[in-house]
Amino acid sequence: MPKLTLLSFLLLVTITLSAQSPVDKCKQCIVLAEQSQHRIAIADVKKQEIIWEWQPAASNVKPEHVKWFSNPSDAKVVYEGKYVLTCASGGGVALIRIADKKTVFYAYAGGNTHSIELLPDGNIVSASSTNNHLTLFRVDTVNFPEGVYQQQVPIAFGHNVVWDRKGQRLWSAAMHELIAFKYNFNCAQPELVKDTVIQLPGTEAHDLFPVYGQDALWLTNTTQVYQYEIATHQLKEAPVRFQAHIKSVSSGPRKFPVIIMKPKTSWWSDTVLDTNGNAVFKQEGLKIYKARWVLPNAFSYPEVNPLNVCQ
Repeated sequence: MPKLTLLSFLLLVTITLSAQSPVDKCKQCIVLAEQSQHRIAIADVKKQEIIWEWQPAASNVKPEHVKWFSNPSDAKVVYEGKYVLTCASGGGVALIRIADKKTVFYAYAGGNTHSIELLPDGNIVSASSTNNHLTLFRVDTVNFPEGVYQQQVPIAFGHNVVWDRKGQRLWSAAMHELIAFKYNFNCAQPELVKDTVIQLPGTEAHDLFPVYGQDALWLTNTTQVYQYEIATHQLKEAPVRFQAHIKSVSSGPRKFPVIIMKPKTSWWSDTVLDTNGNAVFKQEGLKIYKARWVLPNAFSYPEVNPLNVCQ
């Protein structure tokens, strides 16, 4: 058998990574923060089956760090649908390449991490509820998880983070306030500065996520589901049958129903619902915390958006 030259090896890697994964072919897929197996899963709605999963113990996460990813709490498909950004209640944050399930970056935020977001320069920000903070990470895909630069920003009941590409700011709903932060765009030493604070009705703001195709955000708390319109600063009740304790909301283009996660037991469910209460995806035994459509997110990221590493 001939020896594998360096050029041949690199070509093989390129072909492997550029090959289509099952996710690429899926017409309607949802990404799940799934806690029964402490994994991130992608499900095909039409087939009603899971077609991709990532588990830290089966990846390049070090054995002593696997516990960081217990009870995954959020998952977003990013970088032109080629990567998954995730975090977990165990405190871990990670960026995963879908093609080969490699964890290209991970670190520890701590404090019951609930959400995560990409910044324009490739850095990452997370929200943690127990210790009431956002954490900024300088993303270095070579040197991690030890020695990763991070900066904490105080915020009450940290449960969500969303980058606003048009407004060039980071949104986070904290307890009973919607807060906009300015980012310093300092790749090596990222920082956030509080810019705008908007009072919200109710308490314990939970999910915050872009409304597909609109300059608006879904917002949930203990009693209500809202839409917040960025330009008009109007907060209105969303037309959702179930209003209380919704863990996540995600919308899409026509033929994509708005999907919600309403807990059946504790904080999870085995069923992803539409706004009328119909099952969009169901698999017995699952403990789904959040579910989001696998779709481009023009509110947060440009259309052409390959992997970006802080430089």
